[in-house]
Amino acid sequence: MQDSHCKADHGQAPMNNKGSHAERTIDGLRLLPWTASDGRLCYLSTNGQGYLSTLADGIETMQLSMGEELLEYARGVLDPGERVPSSVEYRWLACRLTEALSDALRVADSRGQRIPAPQEQDGES
Repeated sequence: MQDSHCKADHGQAPMNNKGSHAERTIDGLRLLPWTASDGRLCYLSTNGQGYLSTLADGIETMQLSMGEELLEYARGVLDPGERVPSSVEYRWLACRLTEALSDALRVADSRGQRIPAPQEQDGES
C-alpha cells in the first residue's frame, strides 16, 4: 500500500484569487474529464452529441461514483471503534480523496460551463 508521491493538482490548473476555476473557461468548448499526456486540460468542440461526448459523460459518471465509494470508505475508517490506520494508510486515503475531489471539481466546472446564461427580460431592472 505504499504511495511514493501524491500529485495534489491531478492535472488541474491553479485557481484564481477568487477561488474559482473561471479562468480556464474557453467559450464554446467542453472541458473533458481527462488531461493530455503532459497534464494540460483537454477541451472538445461539440454540440453534446457524438462518441467523445458520450465517452466523457460516462467517465464523469464513473469518476463521481468512485468518489462516492471512496467517501463512504473514508467515513468508515473514521468511525469510532474502527482500527486506527497507519500513517501510510492515511496518506494513501488522503491522496485518493484529493484525486476524487479534483475529479469532482473538474466535472462541476465542465457541467457549469455548459449551463446557458439566464436571459435578461426586457423592462426589468
